[in-house]
Formats: sequence, C-alpha cells, structure tokens
Amino acid sequence: MPTPKAKVCTVSPRQHQLLEQISRKATNPHRLVQRAKLVLLAADGINNSEISDQLQMNRNQVRMWRSRWADASATLEIAETTEISDKKLIQLIIDILSDQPRPGKPPTFTVDDIVQIVAVACEHPSLSQRPINEWTHQELASEVVKRGIVKEISRRARGAFFKMRRIFNLTALNTG
Repeated sequence: MPTPKAKVCTVSPRQHQLLEQISRKATNPHRLVQRAKLVLLAADGINNSEISDQLQMNRNQVRMWRSRWADASATLEIAETTEISDKKLIQLIIDILSDQPRPGKPPTFTVDDIVQIVAVACEHPSLSQRPINEWTHQELASEVVKRGIVKEISRRARGAFFKMRRIFNLTALNTG
C-alpha cells in the first residue's frame, strides 16, 4: 500500500524567523517547541519519517501537525498581508500549534463549588441542624443542594468529596 504524500508546508521568511524564536525560547512548553521545529523541518522539505526520527515523535503526529500547518497557511498569509504585529502573529502561530479542546463532558463543578462543598464537609453536621454526628454521602449531598451550592451531586462525586476529606485529614476539623 503506498504511503500518502505529505502536505507541503510553506513558511514565509517572517514566519520562519518567528518559528525560530518559538523553538529557541527556553520558557516555551516542550510541545510547542517541538511543533515549531517540525514545521521548520517540513518547510525545508524533510519527509515525515525523517522528522519523526529527528524529533522522536510518532509519524502520525508529524502528519497531523504538518497537515494542520498546511491548512492554516491561508490564514497566516492573510494575517501577514494585513501587516499584523509580530506579537499577534506569534500568538496566531502558537494557536495553530496548540492542542484543540478535546471532546467530552465539561466539568460539573467549578472550583468555587468544590471549595464550598469541602467546607460543608468540614463542618460538624449539627451546625446545619442535622441530627447526626458525622456526614454521610447522602446527608452531605442533601445539605449542599439545600444551600444552593449545586443542583445535584452524583453518587460518584459524593464519594470523591469524601475521599478528598480523608486525603487532607479534614475529619479532625469536625470536632465540636
């Protein structure tokens, strides 16, 4: 079976200079540096297998990032013709070379929700007029829903909050 022909990566002199800056900046994330180097190698006509070997990346990853750069070439060209600043062009390049949001369900709770739920878990149940000495999963869930912190908590999430409580040894705060 023949291997697919790699997409052609074109890089303008200005883009080349900015990609070099990105690849040399020590504070940039490794993935970004690696992808900038990948584009530079691809623009020099190096094939995917060689790039994969040089950068120690999977060939499918090389193919994907090469393709993403090629697909964004029109956007980059338009940005350059509008005389965009180097700072904005670097940000556009970084956006192109960054991971896209992954599919899946968004988080159920905000950080603020979690903090409030753990705070309730650390209170003694009697402060909430609960006739128990220690929170149960169900009692905690009922209380945070009653207080309007969240609309509902799944059984799995309840267990996670109790696990957090144990990890931080928050049961010691429940005296009194």
